[in-house]
Amino acid sequence: MEHSNALALIRCGISTFAEKRRSFKDIAHMRRAALKSAIASLCFLSAGAATAQDSRIVPTGAVERAYFADGPSAVMRTTSSVPCDRRGHLCDVWYPSDIQSGKPRPVVVWANGTADAPVEPKVYDYLLSHLASWGFVVVATRDPKTGYGDTVLDSLDYLKAQADAPASPIHRRVDLDRVGVAGHSQGATGAINAMLKAQGRIRTAVAFQLPSQRWCSPADLCVLTENLRAAKSGSIFYVGGTFDVIISPDRQSDGEKLNSLTAYYEATPNVLLKAKGLVKLANHNDLLGKPGCGSAVVGSPLTCTLGVYGYLGLPTAWLAWQLQSSSEAGTAFRSDKGEFFTARAWSGQASNVR
Repeated sequence: MEHSNALALIRCGISTFAEKRRSFKDIAHMRRAALKSAIASLCFLSAGAATAQDSRIVPTGAVERAYFADGPSAVMRTTSSVPCDRRGHLCDVWYPSDIQSGKPRPVVVWANGTADAPVEPKVYDYLLSHLASWGFVVVATRDPKTGYGDTVLDSLDYLKAQADAPASPIHRRVDLDRVGVAGHSQGATGAINAMLKAQGRIRTAVAFQLPSQRWCSPADLCVLTENLRAAKSGSIFYVGGTFDVIISPDRQSDGEKLNSLTAYYEATPNVLLKAKGLVKLANHNDLLGKPGCGSAVVGSPLTCTLGVYGYLGLPTAWLAWQLQSSSEAGTAFRSDKGEFFTARAWSGQASNVR
């Protein structure tokens, strides 16, 4: 996905988008909207710093508190010595240091947001290390354009080959029957597309800051409506931020395209388990915090307001439920009484989990 001048004010170091052939009137409108969003974000943070701090460090429910903290394992990371995907990128693998004990570990395949060069492991290291500390083996291609999902699936094939290699530190220690995928921005598109293309190999997807269809360029570099509505298996957790009103808003005023997280959620068939929620105060690149925004690899500070804090607990719980069979984690998402719906750091929650 290319980048549009209309988003120059909030240019992202990792996630960039384009909408070609816009009129000057449309571009001016988008600039005004971006400026209003940025000013609102800064004013809100200035006036409500205590609130921001509280929501950042005090998860409210038992499940969110548990998974907000690091897991019990130290984390190791390795890098492939040769390209691992069809576009010639390396792959990085995060895994728990005690991987040789207990059962083989489930997998999370990661999809990067857009960048102008291969995405170094440091960019998402805080979040991916957090997942590995909870017992997941995480694999990520360094591909900076993952939206179609093909290189994401290539990285899963690479991991399988490593699990079969006697010299590998993860030899026979990976449970390839329990695979999830997650991604940020264009990578959220790639994560869902990988799940839809995987023919049942991938059980769940966590889509962070999924771009509206208006940003798809070319038009098929998208989660296509017809493909999503045709899904028969899997599950999806749509995760956004309340300040990400330009690229990944919660709601849309009109139109038939999927230009909001709510529209994506509603287009997802009910045969799939699904949930949606927005981290309060978070913008498009808060996920890149290590953990705060000061260390995030972003082009503009306006795209990161708090850091990764709000994204740690419940997304990790979703993966623990879907891939580690943690029924306790799953109860957090129940639409009748799950703690997800009373979490103070979240808004716009929806779920079909019973």
